[in-house]
Amino acid sequence: MEKITFVIPSRNNLEFLQLAYKSIRNLNTKHEILVLNDASTDGTEEWINNQDDEDLIVHHNPGPERIGIVGMFDKGIEMARTDIIMAYHADMVAGPNLDEHILKHLKKGTVVSATRVEPPLHPDGPEKMLVDFGIEVEDFNIDKFNEWVLNEYKPKHNKLVTEGIFAPWCMYKEDFLAIGGHDELFAPQSKEDSDIFNRFVLNGYKVLQTWEGLVYHFTSRGSRFNKHAGGAAGKNSDEWLQTTTTNMKKFIKKWGTPVQHDAFMKPIITPVYNKCLVINNTNPQLEEALECWFNNGVDVEVEIDGNTFTQQDFQIIQQLNAIIKDSGEVGEFKIGNIFVRINKLQERQNDLIKV
Repeated sequence: MEKITFVIPSRNNLEFLQLAYKSIRNLNTKHEILVLNDASTDGTEEWINNQDDEDLIVHHNPGPERIGIVGMFDKGIEMARTDIIMAYHADMVAGPNLDEHILKHLKKGTVVSATRVEPPLHPDGPEKMLVDFGIEVEDFNIDKFNEWVLNEYKPKHNKLVTEGIFAPWCMYKEDFLAIGGHDELFAPQSKEDSDIFNRFVLNGYKVLQTWEGLVYHFTSRGSRFNKHAGGAAGKNSDEWLQTTTTNMKKFIKKWGTPVQHDAFMKPIITPVYNKCLVINNTNPQLEEALECWFNNGVDVEVEIDGNTFTQQDFQIIQQLNAIIKDSGEVGEFKIGNIFVRINKLQERQNDLIKV
């Protein structure tokens, strides 16, 4: 079997990281594990230094400030000594034969995701299994989970492979580097994954999910529910709330829409246009609400009046790229209280593939 480098950023997640490490070492093949310790203060560095494992690769950020998963994932993937990498989270437990089920679908130009089994901290979805094996490490029994995977688990769909992408995802290192890695615009974290998934799809990569390869995912322990950052299981940290709000605006400004995907998490990418906004009778609140929906381009000019602008008009702004696409030609039109002038009908989403 080809060897994989499991690339695992970790910040103050030692108890989860230890379980992730154990589960990967339980696989039949001894893969490389690359841990990127991001200024942890919970004993992570000391634990790593005590491991006698030549296939454990380590990078320490001495801190005190964190780098975040954007920089850490890219650093780790560049350091990887194998041709195949897996972007893996510290709060994930590899199920039996995970590697075999991933690798049998992997080839150049393909990204393969495992199926997540999660406790009920987020709503269920067609792309995952909601089964409670424990919310905290002390509640989790790895032998019970492994037994369930081998003898009781049944996929919720007839297909053993669907199209979609989320962590953990596996691909050839060469393919990852070909698009320039994560966009530092989204550092330290939040929406960086949705951005790179869009870019994978635009670059022609197939995104597949195997329903045979499983991980147990304790869910969002890196920042959102990280107790060292002020969060807890099911409780958002202030750190995460700030970054996710900021980075959603950055995502919208770059892609022209919020994050979009189908039920199985396959990215949906609306055409992107260079658009500028002119506001008559403006006010600071209106400018703040609309700024992220425009990128100061000149191909498309949009004009509104703050005195007549309505919530329905705001909904139109959010769908404007699709409306421009449907218009199909250079010209002018009015929709709601919005005046649109298309000077050049040029889609630019493919310009966003590489960073």
